[in-house]
Amino acid sequence: MPSITVELTETQLKGLEYAAVSPQDWADNALTNRARIANDEIVQTAMNYYLDNEIQAPTTREAIVADAFERGIVKTAAVRQAEAEAEQAAMLEAQA
Repeated sequence: MPSITVELTETQLKGLEYAAVSPQDWADNALTNRARIANDEIVQTAMNYYLDNEIQAPTTREAIVADAFERGIVKTAAVRQAEAEAEQAAMLEAQA
């Protein structure tokens, strides 16, 4: 299973200990919940695509998310950012 490691200063950890009973549980919950929200968005986007294009949808949420990336229905935030920056650079170059 993939993992994410976060390094905090002692001061940042103290602040988080002030705000949460368990900083680790808080971080796990925050990441898990954000991933759930993103996956819900991906599933909705993919289902709309499947319905609009009369494509048989995969049978699990996990398979839908994987298929949405494979088909290019959705892209990672990093890819979307790179594309937006390239488009903006091209527009600026065309104006010069």
